[in-house]
Amino acid sequence: MSATIAYVRVSTEDQSTNTQRATIEERHKVDHWFVDEATSGAIKAKDRKGLGGLLNFVRDGDTVIVYAIDRLGRNTVDVLETVETLNAKGVAVVSLREGFDMSTPMGKAMLTMLSAMAELERSNIKERQLAGINRAKAEGKALGREKIINDEDVAHWRQENSASIKATAEQFDISTASVKRACRTHKGNTKIL
Repeated sequence: MSATIAYVRVSTEDQSTNTQRATIEERHKVDHWFVDEATSGAIKAKDRKGLGGLLNFVRDGDTVIVYAIDRLGRNTVDVLETVETLNAKGVAVVSLREGFDMSTPMGKAMLTMLSAMAELERSNIKERQLAGINRAKAEGKALGREKIINDEDVAHWRQENSASIKATAEQFDISTASVKRACRTHKGNTKIL
């Protein structure tokens, strides 16, 4: 007997799959859910725990429902490989946001176009982001988070207490990388372990 299977994914921990789930549940009675949370789309589909499980689970005649095509991957090749893998198993793929069944010839054509457009948009976003960073640098603006520690204090405390990098990080509630950077900055004043 065929099953309706839903797949939802979010890229970061501060995002939720609730909207995707609610939209899918409004239109379909789902038999099985597969979820990837805080999983970057940069990770190939088959390497994601949830989607990998889905690929192993599906059978001929099943239908996979996704909220949007970009939930299946972040580039044209990954999305198309995933859909082709599912289609080869006799599984239909339906994307709600785009409104088509990707197992049909029209659906496949739309999938190819939408995936290409999404990849182009991501490239454009990266270009705009890089241009913004370069402009900010040219204007002399400080980039990154504001520094919250005094390197000299960290290096001095570590030396005075003969502390390890880890102990120093815990003392100042900072990362070990920040401790190492502080000690490098003030290496004339402290030992480096």
